[in-house]
Amino acid sequence: MSNTVTKIGDNMNLEVIILAAGQGKRMKSRLPKVLHQLAGRPLLEHLLDRVQEISASNVHIVIGHGGDQIRKTFSEKAVNWVTQDQQLGTGHAVAQAMPDVADETIVLVLYADVPLTSAAILTQLVTTAQQGALALLTVEMENPQGYGRIIRDSGQVCAIVEEKDATAEERLVTEVNTGILAAPAQHLKRWLPALSAENAQGEYYLTDIIAMAVGDGVEVVTRSSPTTQEVQGVNSRQQLAELERWYQRQQAVALMESGVTLADPSRLDVRGSVKCGQDVFIDINVIIEGEVQLGDGVQIGPNVLLRNSKIADGVYIGANSIIDETVIAENCQVGPFARLRPGTELAKDAKIGNFVETKKSLIGEGSKVNHLSYVGDSILGRDVNVGAGTITCNYDGANKHLTELGDGVFVGSNTALVAPIKVGKGVTIGAGSTVSRDIEADSLIVVRGKPRTLAGWQRPRKK
Repeated sequence: MSNTVTKIGDNMNLEVIILAAGQGKRMKSRLPKVLHQLAGRPLLEHLLDRVQEISASNVHIVIGHGGDQIRKTFSEKAVNWVTQDQQLGTGHAVAQAMPDVADETIVLVLYADVPLTSAAILTQLVTTAQQGALALLTVEMENPQGYGRIIRDSGQVCAIVEEKDATAEERLVTEVNTGILAAPAQHLKRWLPALSAENAQGEYYLTDIIAMAVGDGVEVVTRSSPTTQEVQGVNSRQQLAELERWYQRQQAVALMESGVTLADPSRLDVRGSVKCGQDVFIDINVIIEGEVQLGDGVQIGPNVLLRNSKIADGVYIGANSIIDETVIAENCQVGPFARLRPGTELAKDAKIGNFVETKKSLIGEGSKVNHLSYVGDSILGRDVNVGAGTITCNYDGANKHLTELGDGVFVGSNTALVAPIKVGKGVTIGAGSTVSRDIEADSLIVVRGKPRTLAGWQRPRKK
């Protein structure tokens, strides 16, 4: 069963079929295998990004096990969903999508659990198929156990033999099939109905079309993947972890080649994208999520999380800090142990110290929130000093309210600012105050309860 096909790219001669119906029993999970994450994103999402790069006009995703969950996760994607009610092999899966594929197009077959194949290799396959050939992606493996072998005759591909059907001699072949191929749709529509399930698995193998192509005089052209990781499938949590580390190593190498210093390339996780200026230093165990920009000379301490943030030149982020949807201007200092929540903006030369949390706040140029404070829904002017233990009481149980501190305001330690409140420039607030009304500029305010002393008072004791 399928939905109406939606055009998504400008390559009108290319349609992609992604096989995502497998159960993934070895994952031992209730989550469909293709929704398990690599670098913070589902496996299938990585593949859809590659498809977007090659501008396919139509994408057909064949689902079965966990299909409803997969569709829900990618409900905003312009794809044609095809249901494979019975998992009868790869050939059967591709056949389910073919009624929606135009005869004059090229079909590229991909696998949702093979997430890291490059757009460059896929483009090579498509270009080859556009010349009338069946283009097949292969890879050399020292230990090809479990993979279908590429069988050649005088250098030409004549068949692919699955390992369970292979002879002892055929199992010695180290060139293996990745399953990824491209071919003219009109050929596939002729070959797929002729597939047979008379094999060790009792399935309709897509690989059997290779022999059919040879029999029809259609050239079979191979392209080779430069690394096994680009064509590695994920069938277990161990394989997922191995591919994660390889992927992260590639991100680390790219950053170092661009001029970034990494304290330890093996202890960096990039779960999105990062753009760095010159002379950036990143310490160990840093996690980057979403889109992050780091300016020249930025220094990131250990155990820091950066998410969807823009950090300007000369900024220092101390250890164990969380920077989330935040904009930080030049020469600011943050942390250690700071948490900057979404909507925080720091003007240049601002300082956020240890155990400080901010949210949806503008911190003015040269202003300081040094210790153990919470600043939420606030606007701080220039050169404001917020003492230790200060909190903005921004939430009344129903709504959030704004706190405004003018230029040069000094807030003493252990102060509560009850919003909505506006404090004029140059105001000094004495330590331990609870301020719940607006304050005129250049004032001193001290709000404390009247002290009482009870002589001879006895502390309660247990009976």
